[in-house]
Amino acid sequence: MIVTFDEMRARSISEWEALEKSDKPSIFIGAATCGRAAGAMAVLEAISSALAHHHIEASITQVGCLGLCYAEPLVDIIKPGCPRIHYGNLTPELATQLIEDYLVKDNPRPDLALGTTGDGTVADIPKLFELPVLKSQMRIALRNCGLIDPENINHYIARDGYSGLVKALGMTPEAVIEEVKKSGLRGRGGAGFPTGMKWGFSRRSPSTVKYLICNADEGDPGAFMDRSLLEGDPHAVLEGILIGAYAIGATDGYIYIRAEYPLAIDRLRVALRQITDYELLGDNILGSNFSFHIKIKEGAGAFVCGEETAMMASIEGKRGMPRSRPPFPANSGLWGKPTNINNVETWANVSAILQRSAEWYASYGTEKSKGTKTFALAGKINRTGLIEVPMGISLREIIYGIGGGIPDGKRLKAIQTGGPSGGCLPESMLELPVDYESLTQAGSIMGSGGMIVLDEDNCIVDTARYFLSFTQAESCGKCVPCRLGTKQMLSILEDITNGKGELEDLDLLLKLAESVKAGSLCALGGTTPNPILTTIRYFRDEYEEHITKKRCRAVICTELTNFYILPDKCQGCLICLRSCPTGAISGDKRMVHVIDQSKCIKCGACLDVCPPRFNAIVKVSGEKIETPAEPVPVMTSKPSGKATTNE
Repeated sequence: MIVTFDEMRARSISEWEALEKSDKPSIFIGAATCGRAAGAMAVLEAISSALAHHHIEASITQVGCLGLCYAEPLVDIIKPGCPRIHYGNLTPELATQLIEDYLVKDNPRPDLALGTTGDGTVADIPKLFELPVLKSQMRIALRNCGLIDPENINHYIARDGYSGLVKALGMTPEAVIEEVKKSGLRGRGGAGFPTGMKWGFSRRSPSTVKYLICNADEGDPGAFMDRSLLEGDPHAVLEGILIGAYAIGATDGYIYIRAEYPLAIDRLRVALRQITDYELLGDNILGSNFSFHIKIKEGAGAFVCGEETAMMASIEGKRGMPRSRPPFPANSGLWGKPTNINNVETWANVSAILQRSAEWYASYGTEKSKGTKTFALAGKINRTGLIEVPMGISLREIIYGIGGGIPDGKRLKAIQTGGPSGGCLPESMLELPVDYESLTQAGSIMGSGGMIVLDEDNCIVDTARYFLSFTQAESCGKCVPCRLGTKQMLSILEDITNGKGELEDLDLLLKLAESVKAGSLCALGGTTPNPILTTIRYFRDEYEEHITKKRCRAVICTELTNFYILPDKCQGCLICLRSCPTGAISGDKRMVHVIDQSKCIKCGACLDVCPPRFNAIVKVSGEKIETPAEPVPVMTSKPSGKATTNE
């Protein structure tokens, strides 16, 4: 080694402190996928131009996702002698103004600021971590995301990075496993199996060749936890992998990541080159007898490859399909050798546990669910984003405390946890603690951490149909219960949403769901029925409305929906008539238009173009609006159309 780790760390701390306490401004721009999608790179260009225009020397650093997706693009500024100020919802124009106002005129623009971190005070700007969205969070896996340059290993080392690996190398592998056991860490990929126990199985397997895999095949719709973590702090994950490899005795590892994550892959490759150069990866790591090598395997996006045996088949170059167990991967996994698999978030927690202690980590969470959990908070919620909260926090605190509630004052209908294989929990369960046991008892799962919020405008039956359509399409087809059972359940749900359902279908759905759950080969099939089981359990009345009244209360299901032109509001402007793709609307200028229901394909184009000042078109379900059979002249005053319900 050219330098010792202590020398490496001292050099890294010096570089980090020089950035934070520089005599010139330091600017940090959230340039992960979410930030880029919101326009971060245009903001970066505007800031660079503004700095050049005002002849200001400043350092610009691209960082990962802080988690405040609702406020992207995000920019942090550290002015000499001042705290770090976080700004949100910037545009290129606002960014240009901000550089002039703050760096030239010394106006920190409190109206654009989210909060501050660090020493110093800035008037009228609150502390960032006192904001509702962050106040209840505890960032362990995400501890560095949005704060450091993910492509600069020195930033990570300066914040205690790789000190966990150094500590582990000074312990026996068995002692490392015992430390992870004491922490209470459970696998964050969905199953929640105790991590230390899993490592122990691999450690005890008698083989000179062992493998380790990082599962980064994040396939849940609406989930972006693993992607954001790898984009914002890849070294936290890599350090955890190295610690795990040392503990179980592995010499080779794979990071299995979906190819749709190009930025995460690029930053992983940069990080791997850096730890190789720093002799933290390869042969005789940090002068020890421990050697380990890592390869990146890009997956093609098959949801089933998130299942560990299907993933191993894919790495081996085979079709990604699960196999029966036993033997379990700890005994016979990749190429028949003992293999340990954990997901991205688990590895990031491992590095934090060894950097601090098992007791520290176990002080968060509940008795059986220790630590924290990241969630991708999405759907009908004011503050969407990536959050990390202590286990045991209530759904209410997440939805209304952190997420800021439902937009436009709408009523919360359900919270869907655990991805497409999770369950939909009703508003009445807002006090439910978020931990493995509580969610399972309620009929849902923790999963990898997707959390989608539904409001009164969502149809619960259509939601179940949507998630089942996803998992049914992603089924590998190897086992009969999953291959045929999911197809039959989807067919029944489609009949119900199309107005062709029967009450007997509900009992049949439940029987099929239980059969698929019990008989499927892997967890994909075993958890696929959860959306059906929970929605019928908690929202049976909506299913019955669809069947008996042919009514969708959210007015979502197309075949149960009709469009009508209100005779007392139509002004005969011809706009809707011209927009109709099937010629279903008739009427001349200054004539009340009429929709021929037999020709209407329910595309909604007429409703979209009807001028708001007229508001003459309505979309209803389970109702029939009395309208003229033929176009009639527009009158200044006519009786309103009457609505009747089809009982």
